[in-house]
Amino acid sequence: MKPKLISTLATYDRQQFASDLVAGVTVAMVALPLSLAIAIASGAGPEKGLVTAIVAGFLISFLGGSRVQIGGPTGAFIVVVFGVIADYGYDGLVLATFMAGGIMLLAGLLRAGNLVAFVPGPVINGFTIGIGVIIAASQLSDLFGLSIAQVPAEFIAKMEALWAARDTVNSLALVIGLATMAGIVALRRLSPRMPGLIIAVGLASALVALASLPVDTILSRFGPLPSRLPMPALPEISAARLVELLPSAFIIAFLASVESLLSAMVADKMIGGQHRPNAEVLAQGFANLGSALFGGLPATGAIARTATNIRAGGKTPVAGIVHALTILLVMLVAAPLAGYLAMPALAGLLILTAWNMSEPHKWRGYLQDRRSDQVLLVLTLLLTVFVDLTVAIGVGVAVGLALRLRRNDAGMEKDWTPPER
Repeated sequence: MKPKLISTLATYDRQQFASDLVAGVTVAMVALPLSLAIAIASGAGPEKGLVTAIVAGFLISFLGGSRVQIGGPTGAFIVVVFGVIADYGYDGLVLATFMAGGIMLLAGLLRAGNLVAFVPGPVINGFTIGIGVIIAASQLSDLFGLSIAQVPAEFIAKMEALWAARDTVNSLALVIGLATMAGIVALRRLSPRMPGLIIAVGLASALVALASLPVDTILSRFGPLPSRLPMPALPEISAARLVELLPSAFIIAFLASVESLLSAMVADKMIGGQHRPNAEVLAQGFANLGSALFGGLPATGAIARTATNIRAGGKTPVAGIVHALTILLVMLVAAPLAGYLAMPALAGLLILTAWNMSEPHKWRGYLQDRRSDQVLLVLTLLLTVFVDLTVAIGVGVAVGLALRLRRNDAGMEKDWTPPER
């Protein structure tokens, strides 16, 4: 369970540092607007996203079991975080995140990292697509610039509220959002190594600021961003509070572990390496403990940012550390500039993130899967969107494991021959 950082430093040299430095700064430029947008979509203040990217991002790279994993707040947590804040307040989220960190530490010490292999693939796929649908739906209000006092959390009620407010569409906001999305896609195709995300969002936001367009920004909606990290603290803890937050803590721990390990597996394929799953789970535990202490959000390994790090030339966990320190530097010296980021631009960014999360290039392959796997994927997706994440995960894993046992039993019966008596 030794961190990869220790292993890589034994042969570390200037050439590797140069590659890690460029990659770390590049991925920070991608992570900065994403962290702000994810925090806002989660119902938290934008500064919470920066705190999470800095504290958790640093710890995940410093202690993790992957050479190139980049950690921080991710889109998968938006739905969970939004629900916990709505039900228990932000203090409840902080405490649930802290508890989730403890759960992951225990899981890592018990070497439970390899258990992710037992989560059925259709459950993960259906769950991820469902989360993508929810994230995209949550951004429609800002993309269209709608005037809605309170957007409901429940999916059908949200759609009804958005439709009821259709007469308040801000055409300028819609143009800014769509132009940002088009810019991100174009820059990604023209130059994958370039931080097109921050360029597109930055140009759109600069246009809004310089032309004084009537479009919401982070500054106009949330006020100025802080220029320093908060002091470590925890909310009031009681036995009753711990009990009521335990289900949320388990969901956060499950999501963080699964997404981080899946991201590490993807990274392994890209670099031809092999991560240490139990060290990775331990790092996620420490990262979520640290994020909670500083009032941040749940964190995990981020597949998109990890891939960006690899494409930018990241070689070791030092790149992830540079990424966290770069965001800290931006927070210390350029926080006022981040306040001018336009809300429709961030909404367009998150809608694209939701689309990429759902991995549309794999949809054709799902149609060729077993019928039972297709049903399991759709079941998990529908439960995620229309019911509840906890129910979706619980039912999906239970049904998936039952199907696996049934297939094994069928195989055993087919191959089994009666013993001679």
